[in-house]
Amino acid sequence: MKHVPRKRFGQHFLADSGIVETIVNEIAPKPGQTMVEIGPGLAALTQPLVERLGHLTVIELDRDLAQRLRSHPQLTVIESDVLKVDLAELACSAATASNTKFRVVGNLPYNISTPILFHLLKFVEVIEDQHFMLQKEVVDRMVASPETSDYGRLSVMLQWRYSMENILLVPPESFQPPPRVHSAVVRMVPREDPAVIDVTLLSELVQVAFSQRRKLMRHTLGKWLFEREYPGEFDVQRRAEEVPVTEYLALAEQISNAGH
Repeated sequence: MKHVPRKRFGQHFLADSGIVETIVNEIAPKPGQTMVEIGPGLAALTQPLVERLGHLTVIELDRDLAQRLRSHPQLTVIESDVLKVDLAELACSAATASNTKFRVVGNLPYNISTPILFHLLKFVEVIEDQHFMLQKEVVDRMVASPETSDYGRLSVMLQWRYSMENILLVPPESFQPPPRVHSAVVRMVPREDPAVIDVTLLSELVQVAFSQRRKLMRHTLGKWLFEREYPGEFDVQRRAEEVPVTEYLALAEQISNAGH
């Protein structure tokens, strides 16, 4: 029975075999590796991945699609919203003596891609790498450099923990039904020695800094730092997009150390 894409799940199924092959080659799955796929849908990526891996765990919210996937002998199907899945627990159950980390792939629903990225941030210690298909606009923001219009909270929060690159552009016609936007595939590799930061503090700091991105930060972050009685110096006579990731991290670290 043909599956009708559901708008409420943001379903756009990859249907271009050439693009699928390119993505799988970029992921380069090896037999025996532990991998989790988020939102396998109609299994365009799932099938070539499991052929190379031997086994694959998939997380699918759509009940009908999950039921279809269960008929595949090499798949472990978790029927759930990925935001409710404890990936650390999943990693423990799937880990082997030689492989304690797992890889994550997926064609993420555009309507909740950012919450999923932040959810995965909690489990970065057990993740080897991530390859995601996302709206191109989101990928542009993830990999953006300072002093560009795409650079913002998402750039800072993710670049703190990952080295990232846009590895492939995917046009709307590669999907069924075609979305109204272009897509891209991003590779995310956790950094080996990230700055040790209070993630809640960093998130709040960056959110305040970018809350009025056209204004100088003295109107936003300057007030926030004053209210927290921050004893150090930080140049707030700049716009938020002019500040590199390293400076935001250093500021968060100093605030933590000051005990505020």
